[in-house]
This record gives sequence, C-alpha cells and structure tokens, in this order.
Amino acid sequence: MLRRHLLSLALGTVLAFGAGTARAQEFILVQSTTSTQNSGLFDHILPIFQEKTGIEVRVVAVGTGQAIKNAENGDGDVLFVHAKAAEEKFVAEGHGVSRADVMYNDFVIVGPADDPAGVAGMNDVVAALSKIAEAQAPFASRGDDSGTNKAELRLWKMAGIDVQAASGGWYRETGSGMGATLNTGTGMNAYILTDRATWIAFGNKGDYRIAVEGDAKMFNQYGIILVNPEKHGHVKAEAGQAFIDWVLSDQGQAAIADFKVDGQQLFFPNAGG
Repeated sequence: MLRRHLLSLALGTVLAFGAGTARAQEFILVQSTTSTQNSGLFDHILPIFQEKTGIEVRVVAVGTGQAIKNAENGDGDVLFVHAKAAEEKFVAEGHGVSRADVMYNDFVIVGPADDPAGVAGMNDVVAALSKIAEAQAPFASRGDDSGTNKAELRLWKMAGIDVQAASGGWYRETGSGMGATLNTGTGMNAYILTDRATWIAFGNKGDYRIAVEGDAKMFNQYGIILVNPEKHGHVKAEAGQAFIDWVLSDQGQAAIADFKVDGQQLFFPNAGG
C-alpha cells in the first residue's frame, strides 16, 4: 500500500510538472512585418508578455502582403501588419476575427546629402516624388507588396507617375525587406521611402538624412488580427487572443511607448483610437 501511495504521489508530481512545462513552452506564431522586427520592437515587448503569461511569441517577419497571404493559408495565429485596407479585406473575407488599431508612426523619404532632385526639407510628398521622377534621380523601392511598398505605390499614383514604366531605369525594385532595401539604396545613392522606425534603428546611414517628412499622407497605422479558428482549426485562439488583449492593454501600450532608440520613440500606441 505504501509503495502504491508513493508511486501515486510521484506520478502526480510528474504530471503537475509536465503541465507546468507545457504551459511554459506554449507558443504562438505571429505573421508580421520587417519594420516591427528590424526596428527591435519585438525584442523589447515580447519578453514582457512572455514573463506575464508564459506564452512564447515566434515572429515571421516578411512584407505585409506576404504576411497576409501566410495568414490566409493558416500559417499563423495572429496577424500584426500595417496596410489597413488590406487588413480590413482580410477580415471581411473571413480570414480574421476582427481588427484593432495598435500603434502608428510615419513614413519618410531619405536621400543622400547631395540631394540630386532638390527635395530636402520638403513636406509635400507628392510634389517631392514628382521632382524625383522629373530629375530621374535613382529611387530604390522594396517592390515586395509590403505595407511600405503599398504606401509608396499609392503615393506615386497620387503624383501621376507610372513607376512601372521606369522600372529598371531610375526606379529600381529590390524585392527585399526594409533594412536590405536601405542598404541597397544607400549604395546606389538613391532616394528611399522607409518607415521612420526602421530608419532610426538603421545603423549604416552614412551621409544619408531624412529629406521629406511631415505630410499627413505618410501616416503609418499598424493593426492586429486573430486568424479565424473557424477557418483553420489548428489556430491557437486562446493564446493568440491573450497576446492581442495584452498588446491592446495599458501594459502593452506602455511597453510600445517605452521602446526608444537613441532617445527617440519609434511607435506611438493608439489602441481604442
């Protein structure tokens, strides 16, 4: 009897430890963008979330277009990107449960000190792009269907410029993430549209500086969505929603606001408007 009792106690201890270990090893997959990853935001906020909940967050950092496609295929539990119209379409088509604003920053155009198109100091992005096109000054585009690329193409369209006709000439598409495009563009002496967070965190600026900023058309909103578990039964809905709830909570929003590089705040929380 005593031996059976001891074995029962030992088994109970193993099962209890196993449950705790399973909880500690629980993880979710978040499809997100290179800007949130390259800026260092996730390195800052995810350990705080994991310490609070025991849930590990693994991030797939690609362009927003690819992140959305991945989430549509069920390759992830949460979508955290920055292309609001595409995000709303994702939800409307039943791929996501609902969408919420998380944070914002803005886009800027950076360029070399010699400023061949004469756009330095401008705050009218459409006029600046028109000058770049008129001068046929090199411009490096991500060309990857990312949120940044979508915003850039929208701005070129507003300027009435057909960049596809110029592709391979003064307009170059890298097909890469933001950090890689900044590296390529600076090597080409090209202008580049980038989110401000990645630019601040970028370590290879050389003589480059922000040339165009401050236009409301360059506003950059980020949103978060739970992938629909009714469409993809393997989605970890409870843990995914826990992450979303935390990101939108006072603690999560404060963690985003506290993230700074060289004393500069990179993202501005605006959950709930």
